[in-house]
Amino acid sequence: MNKKLASLLAAGVFSLAAFHANAADKVTLQLKWVTQAQFAGYYVAKDKGFYEEEGLDVDIKPGGPDIAPAQVIAGGGADVIVDWMPSALATREKGVPLVNIAQPFKKSGMMLTCLKESGVTSPDNFKGKTLGVWFFGNEYPFLSWMSQLKIPTDGGPEGVTVLKQGFNVDPLIQKQAACISTMTYNEYWQVIDAGIKAEDLVTFKYEDQGVATLEDGLYVLEDKLKDPAFKERMVKFVRASMKGWKYAEENPDEAADIVLENDSTGAQTEKHQKRMMGEIAKLTAGSNGALDEADYKRTVQSLLAGGSDPVISKEPAGAWTHEVTDEALK
Repeated sequence: MNKKLASLLAAGVFSLAAFHANAADKVTLQLKWVTQAQFAGYYVAKDKGFYEEEGLDVDIKPGGPDIAPAQVIAGGGADVIVDWMPSALATREKGVPLVNIAQPFKKSGMMLTCLKESGVTSPDNFKGKTLGVWFFGNEYPFLSWMSQLKIPTDGGPEGVTVLKQGFNVDPLIQKQAACISTMTYNEYWQVIDAGIKAEDLVTFKYEDQGVATLEDGLYVLEDKLKDPAFKERMVKFVRASMKGWKYAEENPDEAADIVLENDSTGAQTEKHQKRMMGEIAKLTAGSNGALDEADYKRTVQSLLAGGSDPVISKEPAGAWTHEVTDEALK
């Protein structure tokens, strides 16, 4: 009887250990925004079984206007987040030790889109104008750009009036602003779909202006990387995610369809998502997931060049690592 009991107990312990081993393979990803083709690589990786092949059970949590990924991960609500580097570095300086472990996006899709009739044909024409700017961490690249142009952002004839832009294009449509923040893959096309012709618009891509900062990187909390088991999960996650991104680049229409299948709100349309995926593929092209140190340095220098009000006050230390991608790319 004792032997039988011991055997049962041993089996129970083994089962419990096996259960915990499986549970440890769960990964929660917090997105920066709502379900759309901007995050297609992750949805593709899940749909195509790339995460499952790595032994991962990945929960993809959509974002939204009231969700700050850094706050979610700081509160234990996610293992890894998608965020823009300006926001991540500013957050790190404020005490949340975010670390970039991978950089699927090689280029920036951010730009200012202006009505030609407003008289804006170059950055020299910004003075005295009202410009729509996203906040919640998205304002940092804009503020850095204005500081480099030496244009105050507190209004007045020699500065610009900053309009806190909602996550829509209404200020341009209603002519409340001369220019608004748009992404090449999203809001620009909303302006076009609203009936404004491309020839009636002037666009300024941050990439072309030399002030582009890195977007849509993968970030974790620094102390978590000290845990070998967590680090191994991130290696598997990054490897599968990049497989998803490359598949999405090569099969944009299928990737857009997968995104639509995961949009529980029903807010997205096939036309918009397929167009978005085509633009997103241009931004992820050329990235194998490893952060390019030159891109990182450019981002940091841009954020430091803020005059009396820089986005970050000093060069960060330990804000990125190749440890995960080095293993993932083997």
